[in-house]
Amino acid sequence: MSKPIVAIVGRPNVGKSTLFNRITRQRTAIVEGQPGVTRDRLYGDGEWLNKYFTLIDTGGIDSEDDVITRQVRWQAMVALDQADVIIFVVDGRAGLTGIDEEIAEILRRHQKPVVLCVNKVEALNNPWEYATDFYRLGLGEPILVSAEHGRNVGDLLDEVVKHFPSEADVAPDDSLKLAIVGRPNVGKSSLVNKILGEERVIVSEIAGTTRDAIDTKFAYGDQDLTLIDTAGLRRRSKVEEDLEYYSVVRTLGAVDRSDVTVVMIDGTEGLTEQDKKIAGYAHEKGRGIIIAVNKWDLVPKETNTMRDFELDLRQGLQFLSYAPIIFISALTGQRVYQLLDLAMEVNEARYMRLSTGRVNEIIHDAMAMNQPPSDKGVRLKIFYGSQVQVAPPVFVLHVNRKDLMHFSYERYLENRIRQEYGFVGTPIMLVTKERNE
Repeated sequence: MSKPIVAIVGRPNVGKSTLFNRITRQRTAIVEGQPGVTRDRLYGDGEWLNKYFTLIDTGGIDSEDDVITRQVRWQAMVALDQADVIIFVVDGRAGLTGIDEEIAEILRRHQKPVVLCVNKVEALNNPWEYATDFYRLGLGEPILVSAEHGRNVGDLLDEVVKHFPSEADVAPDDSLKLAIVGRPNVGKSSLVNKILGEERVIVSEIAGTTRDAIDTKFAYGDQDLTLIDTAGLRRRSKVEEDLEYYSVVRTLGAVDRSDVTVVMIDGTEGLTEQDKKIAGYAHEKGRGIIIAVNKWDLVPKETNTMRDFELDLRQGLQFLSYAPIIFISALTGQRVYQLLDLAMEVNEARYMRLSTGRVNEIIHDAMAMNQPPSDKGVRLKIFYGSQVQVAPPVFVLHVNRKDLMHFSYERYLENRIRQEYGFVGTPIMLVTKERNE
């Protein structure tokens, strides 16, 4: 059996995301003092008493009836179906509301273990007076917590883990983490939904619908993967509200914790400056990179349309000459599973390690074919090299003088290494050191 799943549910603005961040010990969910910020299901890893579990934060279940609210409510219902244990969060300050009672009725119909969490009791003189009403929900003993200050969260988790199935898998997560990044409305959420075969994340024509970075675990062949769908990155001048700023931070954070980053480009619009910045960030962080051109089914085709498009991308992304380019359609599923195969190939390349002897053979052959640069009669000498790190691959070159290593020669050596071993989709870092360093 897989790790147990714990879902956090409740009406908007009762502190679900604050509790999610507290339990996962990271600021994954956006926390804002206004209702309706969390829209999709957010997944995170939790651990308590040496028991590992997957935690889901959901958007607030509300009684309003618009397109986004209906989808948020539907997402919360999906989370309830997936969960082994449910944390029902209510607001101790506001007291029992009609929506709380409606949610309690829904939870009773699901017939799953429910832990009732009365949040926001940090400043109350007689907190138990505020819990009295919640006994009416018929969901057992309320646990009074302050998610913001961490009060009694341990007691809450004690109760949660009591309900875990005895055969649950409590191993830590070692899946391949695949971040999907790009500008708003480029089709990131549609790609996730196509891969998983379900409406996993909210898809809307409204740009910027996804605000958080959303994790989804699934198996592909023999490989466990975690898909990270992210909010679209906008130009800084267009980041007008705090929530948009937080979404940018979450997107960059998603790249940071990924193994491979898929940079999605809109095939109907072509490469933009913002695409270059997104790809540049992933490159600087040493992540495996795939360029996925989406909406290819909508692009008018002529004899060399794909070739010309790829040439334009290579010209605009010269620093990503190592990154494979794949043309997909998230809508029709065209080449979507080839993308997953490519991601596993790129991840394997990130962990490739060359022996010191082989590294020096490549360097010596390269120097024999193209002499190192010189300055004022002094020529660069590379005494030896070695690979000191994987993910990303890092090579250290020991030389007589670092200032003689010209950028063009460094690029030449990198290309020679790639000619021998490929390292598809992963940046190679060359570090020069003098003997006395």
